Amino acid sequence: MNSESHTTIQFTKMHGAGNDYVFIDGRNSTLNWSSLAISISDRHFGVGADGLIVAFDSKDADIRMQMYNLDGSEGMMCGNGIRCFVAFGVNIGVLNRDSASFSVETATGILEVTPIWENDQMVAASVNMGLPKFLSSEVPFILKGYQSLEDYDLEIEDQHFAVSALSMGNPHAVTILDTPISGFDLAHIGPQIENHPMFPQQVNFEIINILNRDLISLRVWERGSGQTLACGTGACAAAVIAIKKGLVNNKVTVKLPGGDLEIRWENDSDVYMKGPIKTVFQGRLYLN
Repeated sequence: MNSESHTTIQFTKMHGAGNDYVFIDGRNSTLNWSSLAISISDRHFGVGADGLIVAFDSKDADIRMQMYNLDGSEGMMCGNGIRCFVAFGVNIGVLNRDSASFSVETATGILEVTPIWENDQMVAASVNMGLPKFLSSEVPFILKGYQSLEDYDLEIEDQHFAVSALSMGNPHAVTILDTPISGFDLAHIGPQIENHPMFPQQVNFEIINILNRDLISLRVWERGSGQTLACGTGACAAAVIAIKKGLVNNKVTVKLPGGDLEIRWENDSDVYMKGPIKTVFQGRLYLN
Protein backbone atom coordinates (compact mmCIF):
# COMPACT_ATOMS: atom_id res chain seq x y z
CA MET A 1 0.00 0.00 0.00
CA ASN A 2 1.31 3.44 -0.90
CA SER A 3 0.85 5.41 2.31
CA GLU A 4 1.49 8.71 0.45
CA SER A 5 -1.88 8.39 -1.32
CA HIS A 6 -3.81 7.99 1.91
CA THR A 7 -4.55 10.15 4.92
CA THR A 8 -3.26 8.45 8.04
CA ILE A 9 -3.97 9.03 11.70
CA GLN A 10 -2.33 7.54 14.76
CA PHE A 11 -4.45 5.88 17.43
CA THR A 12 -4.15 4.02 20.71
CA LYS A 13 -6.51 1.27 21.79
CA MET A 14 -7.07 1.06 25.56
CA HIS A 15 -9.54 -0.50 27.94
CA GLY A 16 -10.77 -0.09 31.48
CA ALA A 17 -12.13 -3.37 32.87
CA GLY A 18 -12.81 -4.59 29.33
CA ASN A 19 -14.68 -1.44 28.23
CA ASP A 20 -12.46 -0.68 25.21
CA TYR A 21 -12.05 2.50 23.20
CA VAL A 22 -9.90 3.86 20.41
CA PHE A 23 -8.19 7.12 21.42
CA ILE A 24 -7.10 9.79 18.92
CA ASP A 25 -5.43 13.18 19.30
CA GLY A 26 -7.88 15.44 17.47
CA ARG A 27 -6.20 18.78 18.12
CA ASN A 28 -4.90 19.14 14.57
CA SER A 29 -7.56 17.15 12.71
CA THR A 30 -10.93 18.05 11.19
CA LEU A 31 -12.43 14.62 10.59
CA ASN A 32 -16.01 13.43 10.70
CA TRP A 33 -15.61 11.84 14.13
CA SER A 34 -19.08 10.31 14.16
CA SER A 35 -18.48 8.48 10.89
CA LEU A 36 -15.00 7.44 12.00
CA ALA A 37 -16.40 6.05 15.25
CA ILE A 38 -18.66 3.69 13.31
CA SER A 39 -15.90 2.37 11.06
CA ILE A 40 -13.11 2.20 13.61
CA SER A 41 -15.29 0.46 16.23
CA ASP A 42 -16.26 -2.38 13.89
CA ARG A 43 -14.71 -5.57 15.29
CA HIS A 44 -14.44 -7.22 11.87
CA PHE A 45 -13.59 -4.39 9.48
CA GLY A 46 -12.09 -1.82 11.86
CA VAL A 47 -9.92 -1.71 14.95
CA GLY A 48 -12.74 -2.96 17.16
CA ALA A 49 -13.99 -1.06 20.20
CA ASP A 50 -17.00 0.10 22.18
CA GLY A 51 -16.45 3.55 20.70
CA LEU A 52 -14.08 6.41 19.93
CA ILE A 53 -12.65 9.04 22.29
CA VAL A 54 -10.94 12.15 20.89
CA ALA A 55 -8.64 14.57 22.73
CA PHE A 56 -8.87 18.34 22.29
CA ASP A 57 -7.49 21.41 24.03
CA SER A 58 -9.73 22.97 26.66
CA LYS A 59 -10.06 26.60 27.78
CA ASP A 60 -11.47 25.59 31.16
CA ALA A 61 -9.67 22.34 32.04
CA ASP A 62 -6.40 20.53 31.42
CA ILE A 63 -7.86 18.65 28.45
CA ARG A 64 -11.21 18.06 26.70
CA MET A 65 -12.67 14.62 26.03
CA GLN A 66 -15.19 14.01 23.25
CA MET A 67 -16.61 10.49 23.03
CA TYR A 68 -18.65 8.62 20.44
CA ASN A 69 -20.51 5.34 20.77
CA LEU A 70 -19.97 2.57 18.23
CA ASP A 71 -23.15 3.62 16.40
CA GLY A 72 -21.67 7.09 15.83
CA SER A 73 -23.83 8.89 18.38
CA GLU A 74 -22.03 11.30 20.68
CA GLY A 75 -21.83 10.08 24.26
CA MET A 76 -22.12 12.32 27.30
CA MET A 77 -19.68 10.59 29.62
CA CYS A 78 -17.75 7.33 30.08
CA GLY A 79 -16.27 6.41 33.44
CA ASN A 80 -13.94 3.74 32.11
CA GLY A 81 -13.00 5.87 29.13
CA ILE A 82 -12.05 8.91 31.18
CA ARG A 83 -9.53 6.91 33.24
CA CYS A 84 -7.80 5.69 30.09
CA PHE A 85 -8.13 9.15 28.57
CA VAL A 86 -5.86 10.82 31.15
CA ALA A 87 -3.18 8.18 30.53
CA PHE A 88 -3.54 8.87 26.81
CA GLY A 89 -3.28 12.61 27.52
CA VAL A 90 -0.01 12.06 29.35
CA ASN A 91 1.34 9.89 26.53
CA ILE A 92 0.64 12.52 23.85
CA GLY A 93 2.20 15.25 25.98
CA VAL A 94 -0.93 17.28 26.76
CA LEU A 95 -0.96 16.39 30.46
CA ASN A 96 1.97 16.73 32.84
CA ARG A 97 2.80 13.33 34.31
CA ASP A 98 3.98 15.01 37.52
CA SER A 99 0.52 16.43 38.27
CA ALA A 100 -1.28 15.00 41.29
CA SER A 101 -4.61 15.16 39.43
CA PHE A 102 -6.08 16.22 36.09
CA SER A 103 -9.18 18.22 35.19
CA VAL A 104 -11.06 16.84 32.20
CA GLU A 105 -13.76 18.72 30.31
CA THR A 106 -16.60 16.39 29.27
CA ALA A 107 -20.02 16.94 27.75
CA THR A 108 -21.48 16.87 31.27
CA GLY A 109 -18.94 19.16 32.93
CA ILE A 110 -15.41 19.13 34.31
CA LEU A 111 -14.33 16.07 36.29
CA GLU A 112 -11.22 15.48 38.38
CA VAL A 113 -9.13 12.36 37.79
CA THR A 114 -6.38 11.22 40.18
CA PRO A 115 -3.81 8.85 38.62
CA ILE A 116 -2.38 5.78 40.34
CA TRP A 117 1.18 4.90 39.29
CA GLU A 118 3.19 1.69 39.52
CA ASN A 119 6.73 1.36 38.15
CA ASP A 120 6.34 4.64 36.24
CA GLN A 121 3.15 3.41 34.55
CA MET A 122 -0.35 4.77 35.14
CA VAL A 123 -2.16 1.53 36.00
CA ALA A 124 -5.38 2.89 37.51
CA ALA A 125 -7.15 6.10 38.42
CA SER A 126 -9.79 7.46 40.74
CA VAL A 127 -12.47 9.72 39.28
CA ASN A 128 -14.74 12.18 41.04
CA MET A 129 -17.90 11.36 39.07
CA GLY A 130 -19.98 14.16 40.58
CA LEU A 131 -23.40 14.04 42.19
CA PRO A 132 -26.04 11.49 41.19
CA LYS A 133 -29.26 13.14 40.02
CA PHE A 134 -32.71 11.67 40.43
CA LEU A 135 -35.29 14.21 39.23
CA SER A 136 -37.25 13.54 36.05
CA SER A 137 -35.81 16.62 34.33
CA GLU A 138 -32.26 15.58 35.25
CA VAL A 139 -32.27 11.92 34.20
CA PRO A 140 -34.37 12.63 32.07
CA PHE A 141 -37.57 10.61 31.98
CA ILE A 142 -41.18 11.46 31.19
CA LEU A 143 -43.87 9.85 33.32
CA LYS A 144 -46.94 11.73 34.43
CA GLY A 145 -47.16 12.12 38.18
CA TYR A 146 -43.55 11.07 38.89
CA GLN A 147 -40.68 13.38 39.83
CA SER A 148 -38.34 10.48 40.54
CA LEU A 149 -38.32 6.74 39.87
CA GLU A 150 -37.48 4.17 42.53
CA ASP A 151 -38.61 0.58 41.99
CA TYR A 152 -41.07 1.69 39.32
CA ASP A 153 -42.93 -1.30 37.87
CA LEU A 154 -41.91 -1.29 34.20
CA GLU A 155 -43.60 -3.95 32.08
CA ILE A 156 -41.82 -5.39 29.05
CA GLU A 157 -43.44 -8.33 27.23
CA ASP A 158 -45.44 -9.39 30.31
CA GLN A 159 -42.30 -9.25 32.45
CA HIS A 160 -42.14 -6.78 35.32
CA PHE A 161 -38.97 -4.92 36.29
CA ALA A 162 -38.55 -2.72 39.37
CA VAL A 163 -36.63 0.14 37.78
CA SER A 164 -34.82 2.97 39.56
CA ALA A 165 -33.67 5.87 37.39
CA LEU A 166 -30.84 8.34 37.86
CA SER A 167 -28.23 10.32 35.99
CA MET A 168 -24.49 9.97 36.41
CA GLY A 169 -23.90 12.52 33.66
CA ASN A 170 -25.91 10.16 31.43
CA PRO A 171 -29.22 8.37 32.05
CA HIS A 172 -29.43 4.99 33.79
CA ALA A 173 -32.18 2.55 34.71
CA VAL A 174 -31.16 0.04 37.38
CA THR A 175 -32.93 -3.19 38.29
CA ILE A 176 -31.95 -5.45 41.20
CA LEU A 177 -32.63 -9.11 40.44
CA ASP A 178 -33.17 -12.02 42.83
CA THR A 179 -32.28 -14.47 40.07
CA PRO A 180 -28.70 -14.72 38.68
CA ILE A 181 -27.92 -11.98 36.18
CA SER A 182 -25.94 -14.52 34.14
CA GLY A 183 -29.18 -16.11 32.94
CA PHE A 184 -30.94 -12.87 32.03
CA ASP A 185 -31.67 -12.29 28.32
CA LEU A 186 -30.08 -8.85 28.22
CA ALA A 187 -29.68 -8.87 24.44
CA HIS A 188 -33.47 -9.09 24.08
CA ILE A 189 -34.73 -6.92 26.94
CA GLY A 190 -31.90 -4.35 26.94
CA PRO A 191 -32.74 -2.56 23.67
CA GLN A 192 -36.43 -2.38 24.60
CA ILE A 193 -35.64 -0.53 27.81
CA GLU A 194 -32.92 1.56 26.12
CA ASN A 195 -35.49 2.84 23.61
CA HIS A 196 -38.54 2.97 25.90
CA PRO A 197 -40.55 6.15 25.20
CA MET A 198 -40.39 7.22 28.85
CA PHE A 199 -36.66 7.93 28.31
CA PRO A 200 -36.49 10.70 25.65
CA GLN A 201 -32.68 10.51 25.40
CA GLN A 202 -32.67 6.70 25.64
CA VAL A 203 -31.17 5.04 28.70
CA ASN A 204 -28.43 2.68 29.86
CA PHE A 205 -29.89 -0.41 31.51
CA GLU A 206 -28.16 -2.21 34.39
CA ILE A 207 -29.14 -5.47 36.08
CA ILE A 208 -27.46 -6.32 39.36
CA ASN A 209 -27.21 -9.01 42.03
CA ILE A 210 -26.37 -8.10 45.63
CA LEU A 211 -23.73 -10.68 46.61
CA ASN A 212 -22.90 -9.25 50.05
CA ARG A 213 -22.59 -5.83 51.68
CA ASP A 214 -19.26 -5.21 49.97
CA LEU A 215 -19.89 -6.77 46.57
CA ILE A 216 -22.41 -6.56 43.76
CA SER A 217 -22.35 -8.05 40.26
CA LEU A 218 -23.55 -6.16 37.21
CA ARG A 219 -24.34 -6.55 33.53
CA VAL A 220 -25.12 -3.58 31.34
CA TRP A 221 -26.81 -2.68 28.10
CA GLU A 222 -25.35 0.67 27.01
CA ARG A 223 -27.29 3.07 24.84
CA GLY A 224 -25.65 3.33 21.46
CA SER A 225 -23.29 0.41 22.10
CA GLY A 226 -25.29 -2.58 23.38
CA GLN A 227 -23.73 -5.10 25.74
CA THR A 228 -20.29 -4.12 26.97
CA LEU A 229 -17.90 -5.79 29.39
CA ALA A 230 -18.01 -2.82 31.75
CA CYS A 231 -19.59 0.59 32.21
CA GLY A 232 -18.13 3.04 34.71
CA THR A 233 -21.15 5.31 35.00
CA GLY A 234 -23.34 2.20 35.13
CA ALA A 235 -21.30 0.80 38.02
CA CYS A 236 -21.71 4.13 39.82
CA ALA A 237 -25.45 4.19 39.15
CA ALA A 238 -25.90 0.61 40.39
CA ALA A 239 -23.83 1.24 43.52
CA VAL A 240 -25.73 4.45 44.31
CA ILE A 241 -29.09 2.67 44.12
CA ALA A 242 -27.86 -0.24 46.27
CA ILE A 243 -26.34 2.15 48.85
CA LYS A 244 -29.44 4.35 48.82
CA LYS A 245 -31.55 1.28 49.65
CA GLY A 246 -29.21 0.29 52.49
CA LEU A 247 -28.32 -3.01 50.81
CA VAL A 248 -24.54 -2.44 50.70
CA ASN A 249 -21.90 -0.38 52.46
CA ASN A 250 -20.82 3.08 51.30
CA LYS A 251 -17.77 1.60 49.57
CA VAL A 252 -18.57 -1.36 47.36
CA THR A 253 -16.85 -3.43 44.69
CA VAL A 254 -18.82 -3.81 41.47
CA LYS A 255 -17.98 -7.02 39.62
CA LEU A 256 -18.46 -6.70 35.86
CA PRO A 257 -17.73 -9.22 33.08
CA GLY A 258 -14.53 -7.34 32.22
CA GLY A 259 -13.22 -6.67 35.73
CA ASP A 260 -13.90 -4.95 39.04
CA LEU A 261 -14.53 -1.29 39.89
CA GLU A 262 -14.54 0.25 43.35
CA ILE A 263 -17.34 2.75 43.99
CA ARG A 264 -17.64 5.01 47.03
CA TRP A 265 -20.62 7.22 47.86
CA GLU A 266 -21.77 8.99 50.98
CA ASN A 267 -25.35 10.21 50.74
CA ASP A 268 -25.67 13.72 49.26
CA SER A 269 -22.01 13.79 48.19
CA ASP A 270 -20.03 13.10 45.02
CA VAL A 271 -19.53 9.56 43.75
CA TYR A 272 -15.95 8.27 43.44
CA MET A 273 -14.92 5.47 41.12
CA LYS A 274 -11.56 3.67 41.04
CA GLY A 275 -10.55 1.21 38.35
CA PRO A 276 -7.79 -0.08 36.08
CA ILE A 277 -6.17 1.36 32.94
CA LYS A 278 -4.67 -0.82 30.22
CA THR A 279 -3.09 0.02 26.88
CA VAL A 280 -3.75 -2.72 24.32
CA PHE A 281 -1.81 -1.47 21.30
CA GLN A 282 -0.99 1.55 19.16
CA GLY A 283 -1.34 1.82 15.41
CA ARG A 284 -1.82 3.92 12.32
CA LEU A 285 -5.17 4.07 10.54
CA TYR A 286 -5.31 4.57 6.78
CA LEU A 287 -8.31 6.68 5.76
CA ASN A 288 -9.77 6.48 2.26
